[in-house]
Amino acid sequence: MRIDQILGRGRPTISFEFFPPKNDAAFAQLYQTVDELHAIKPSYVSVTYGAGGSTRQKTVDLVERIQRELSIRSMAHLTCVGHTAEEIGGILDSLWNAGIRNVLALRGDPPQGQSQFVVTPGGFAYADQLVAYVKSKYDFCIGVAGYPEGHPQCLNKTRDLEHLKRKVDNGGCFVVTQLFFDNADFYAFRDNAQRIGIRVPIVAGIMPITNVAQIKRFVSMCGAKIPHPLLLKLEAVENDPEASYATGVEYAIRQCEDLINHGVDGLHFYTLNKSKATVQICKALNVAHAA
Repeated sequence: MRIDQILGRGRPTISFEFFPPKNDAAFAQLYQTVDELHAIKPSYVSVTYGAGGSTRQKTVDLVERIQRELSIRSMAHLTCVGHTAEEIGGILDSLWNAGIRNVLALRGDPPQGQSQFVVTPGGFAYADQLVAYVKSKYDFCIGVAGYPEGHPQCLNKTRDLEHLKRKVDNGGCFVVTQLFFDNADFYAFRDNAQRIGIRVPIVAGIMPITNVAQIKRFVSMCGAKIPHPLLLKLEAVENDPEASYATGVEYAIRQCEDLINHGVDGLHFYTLNKSKATVQICKALNVAHAA
């Protein structure tokens, strides 16, 4: 059930990201979403981890249930925020004992209300340290994050790639990128990563635009940009929900087609726990398959 065993087989993997809901009603809705996306036969799915470990047990429970009941490879997100190494070790014990063999090792965002990352005493300051620790505990397949446009807090893209190489050198098996909308940024990032010796597969992070105001908030937080031609199209229909949705989905289809034609290792959809747009895109791409 390791993800690195299905990457690099000549066709892109298709994967979906979910987050643990806050209440039972939302969990029921999420399971309906997962069931609808199950028909696409994703290569794997991932489940996020709330800031400060706020969804720790829900993340473990959700990845275990998806893998056990739906037989889909599952990957749990793991962050440095708010945890000592010993506490992270306990989480890894739970995941391993639950049969989960894939984790995405991240530094993580500061908890709500904090603007700066603060190292937990006895914890880790950087994702590369977390990767090394995970590697020392169990033989997980470890995914790491990459930033085609540079991490918002990094001084420049070269330094950002140096950080990425440390994560890979410490045990990262593949890279999943932050969302982006300009494929030129991804191709430059991939080329530069290979140039400095990063040889693991790089999976493209895709977020279908279904709400213009929402995507503007997201890009302001994560440092991504919206290409000007796309921004003009979106703003022209911003007050028309159906037209906004159609414009965003059409753009994602064209974006993914181009990535596939340029040999992308995988497409990772940030679903926001919704299925409609992702199903529509995957059907248009004719990429439903089990890897």
